[in-house]
Amino acid sequence: MGYFKRYLLAVLGAFTCAAILLTYPSFKSNLGLRLLPYQRNATESTEQPFLHWPPPSTDANPSDFKHTTIPGGAHVHGFTVLDNIYLRNGTFYVVTMDRSTFPPRNRLLSRPIKRGSKNMEPTDEASHRHLQFISPEEVTDLLGTSITNIEGVSVIVYDPAEFVKHFYHWFGEIILGLWRVYSHISLDPHRAPTALPSPRRFILPFIEKEEWRDRAGMDGPLMRAAFPAAAIEESGYWKDLARLCTTVVFERIILVNRDSAHRHPFGGVWFKMIAGTMNVSAPPDFWAPVRTSLWRNTLGTVPVLKNTIHRPPLVTYISRQGSGRRLVAEDHDALVTALRALEVDGVCEFRLAVMERMTLREQIELVSRSTILVGVHGNGLTHQLWMPPSPLSATIEILAPNGYVFDYEILARNMGHRHYAVWNNTFLTYSPGTYHKGVKYSDGFHGIIPAHGPTVAGIVRDRLSGFVPVG
Repeated sequence: MGYFKRYLLAVLGAFTCAAILLTYPSFKSNLGLRLLPYQRNATESTEQPFLHWPPPSTDANPSDFKHTTIPGGAHVHGFTVLDNIYLRNGTFYVVTMDRSTFPPRNRLLSRPIKRGSKNMEPTDEASHRHLQFISPEEVTDLLGTSITNIEGVSVIVYDPAEFVKHFYHWFGEIILGLWRVYSHISLDPHRAPTALPSPRRFILPFIEKEEWRDRAGMDGPLMRAAFPAAAIEESGYWKDLARLCTTVVFERIILVNRDSAHRHPFGGVWFKMIAGTMNVSAPPDFWAPVRTSLWRNTLGTVPVLKNTIHRPPLVTYISRQGSGRRLVAEDHDALVTALRALEVDGVCEFRLAVMERMTLREQIELVSRSTILVGVHGNGLTHQLWMPPSPLSATIEILAPNGYVFDYEILARNMGHRHYAVWNNTFLTYSPGTYHKGVKYSDGFHGIIPAHGPTVAGIVRDRLSGFVPVG
């Protein structure tokens, strides 16, 4: 017991000394202590942290329903940016005081039907079942008093899978077209000069079982790289919103519809979904955010072109010799020989690419370093989306003689690459503001195509010398 008493007295003595010392300001300052009384933070809550998240649904008064707008006038047939648009039971509602300030319904969307379907109705015109224009006075009666808010940018591709599940149609038309129209907002002089927020979700209301994916397996992984934070939702998501039996308000959507896009006057000239978007002004290199994100998330870095005397520009020939549409075998060999001769002369580096034998990362890495892409008309030329623009960049597309389509010319114009259409030993190229007249599928367009190797090599040599060859 004597030991215990001595121990207890020692402990009490230590506490007493500490209490005395802490009464001296000089000791406290040397010790670095600040003994402050506890004050409750005005923002502190006794609720659990997860309860701080705003509830998804709220009771609303008519005044809570903001009017629908098209920010910055970002619209062309089939591509429309809409702020504060409402959805209930699968029907869009545009709330506006003035119906005339919006485009007609058929320029926004159409009935989502498959071409050639046995159940196809006489018209694919959208009706009030798909989209309605309503006044603020009608809001409560039609939309009720309960709102579910979906924040951020949502891309809604209002199409069946028919023309979605293809590398060119998905990236070269849908994504490129919507991004050009969306980027138009950046030109609004009243808008703060900040980067446009990336989409949080892509919604495919009429597609299920991942039917949006292309056969080559490009679209899926490239979407994850270009838009890493975005979800891709299918018809189940759309049905879930309908089953809520409430009104959903999207903060901002980019509405895309192929049939409406083809209604543009240019649609009957170029016969491409994105034809009308070429009439929408956009910032120079508007595609840079998408391209850079894809580079960074595929390669781990952003490539820098170094065209110096020590490392000449890279020319990549994308071979299609294993597919139906391809070059005459002898012409393919002669083309490779002619392009390799340029490398020997120090004009360029040369790479022969067979994309189906390369990993996706290898494909992107090669194109990201390229200055000129050469290839027969086909899906591989969609890769020019990932080739950096420069005063020398170009796409050389080999077509069946006298045949012409605008698929890859439109891509080149959007990217800032010069486009050349090669017909065997002749070629065509068009300056900004001028275009080829008409579309033509000539004999052998989808078959075995001739190409004069020295002609293609001549285009490359002249282009890399800074001279713009004219056919």
